[in-house]
Amino acid sequence: MNRQETPDTHVDKKQKTEDMSTAEKKEDLFATVGEQAEEVDREDVQEETTSGTNNEVRETGASDAEGHPVQEIESLCMNCHDNGITRMLLTKIPFFREIILMSFECPHCGFKNSEIQPAAQIAEKGSRYVLKLEKKEDFNRQVVKSETASVKFSELDIEIPPKRGQLTNVEGLLEEMIEDLESDQPARQTMQPEIYEKIAAVISRVRSFINADPNTLPLTVTVDDPAGNSWIEYLPGEPSHKWAMYEYGRTAEQNVFLGLISADDVARHQQEELANKKQATSKNISSSLNKPEETASETEHNPRATGFISDETEIENFENEVQTFAATCSSCFQPCSTHMKTVNIPHFSDVVLMSTVCDHCGYKSNEVKTGGAIPPHGKKITLKITDPEDLARDILKSETCGLSIPELNLDLTPGTLGGRFTTIEGLLTQVAEELHSRVFTQSSDSMDEATKGRWTSFFARLQDAIDGKIPFTIVMDDPLAASYIQNVYAPDVDPNMTTEEFERTYEQNEDLGLNDMKTD
Repeated sequence: MNRQETPDTHVDKKQKTEDMSTAEKKEDLFATVGEQAEEVDREDVQEETTSGTNNEVRETGASDAEGHPVQEIESLCMNCHDNGITRMLLTKIPFFREIILMSFECPHCGFKNSEIQPAAQIAEKGSRYVLKLEKKEDFNRQVVKSETASVKFSELDIEIPPKRGQLTNVEGLLEEMIEDLESDQPARQTMQPEIYEKIAAVISRVRSFINADPNTLPLTVTVDDPAGNSWIEYLPGEPSHKWAMYEYGRTAEQNVFLGLISADDVARHQQEELANKKQATSKNISSSLNKPEETASETEHNPRATGFISDETEIENFENEVQTFAATCSSCFQPCSTHMKTVNIPHFSDVVLMSTVCDHCGYKSNEVKTGGAIPPHGKKITLKITDPEDLARDILKSETCGLSIPELNLDLTPGTLGGRFTTIEGLLTQVAEELHSRVFTQSSDSMDEATKGRWTSFFARLQDAIDGKIPFTIVMDDPLAASYIQNVYAPDVDPNMTTEEFERTYEQNEDLGLNDMKTD
């Protein structure tokens, strides 16, 4: 008996076919350089075999842009206002994502220009990469610098402001800076000799760092991109202090700089906030002056409303209901809703689960906050995973917590992944997904064999840990003692878990803002 397809089934199959073709087309557009080079070689071989019988010459450029990796487009030269040629290559960058390499050349005036454009959308958060250069080979690290990113060299006290996008390495950034400084040096030598001497000293100092002269290194380089589309190469297995990546929420000024919102929207939002504050202040003052004083018993039995409204009923119940309150989207400054739920973790404390979704721009945010007062000491938790069942333990990693697994050479700095309340297996799975999407690309053709081997070995051991095939140790270091790992033996002591308290350093208190906090 043949099954008869309904019209809905036919439409679903058609939609799936279109989605698959779209995905395949995108994959073809952003193939790796090696794959595109192999395609060109195959086409050259076909031309050689048919050259004896076919005298036609294959055109290159925009006429058959979909058929060849490098696309050529005739475009206007901004120097002589005549027409030049722009060449574009859609490709993938190892450890990163899809990008567009662009090169312009004008045959009339000789003007040339090259830049890189990210093919991905602007990330939800900005990113900051920090690399410590300790030897000559570290200057070889690849750097993807978008047009919105700034680069800072701390020991040199030099910062490169946002300009055109580049695909280069650390040495290339410094060499380009030296070329820019040297371009006007002959004119300065005659007209401004004092400035000439100072710039010459800067150039000499920069070259001494590039050559790794004695008593120069280490050198710290920071790439800060509010769009989240820049990157510094990471090598697996290296010490944790050499490379770090941080994500942060963009400010209103950074959103204006990226063109996500206008300056008028920011100014209007600030005026509305100021007006609301003045109105609330005047309302509170007038109510306190006009309202008769309440007795202590009335105040105790009639508490004031908090303003939170439950999503189920109008009855305030923080323990069993999800609370919803009005908020403002940090990306587009449009009104949105934030949902909040308090959860009590046995043998720990209360935590607050928060979720924000903006219907206007699609921004989403999930956070986990620890309730209660700031403890006087930090806390270090060490758990030895010896049984696959331990992977099902609940784990709360706060934003201030650093996590490391020595057996896997895995070290997460504070702020990485944000606040998370999940299981140990879920946290490791999330780490693997983040590394695959942000740092490592399996199909990267330009990755050397040694680096690819280290990455393959790392992910194999990480997957073994997720599957419970190997034992490992989790170390959580939280200066705010706001992190937690479930004790399955509670209220008895867990034989595989140790908890230590420690005094916070002055630098940790400074980073947390505790040195300037006054409770008087």
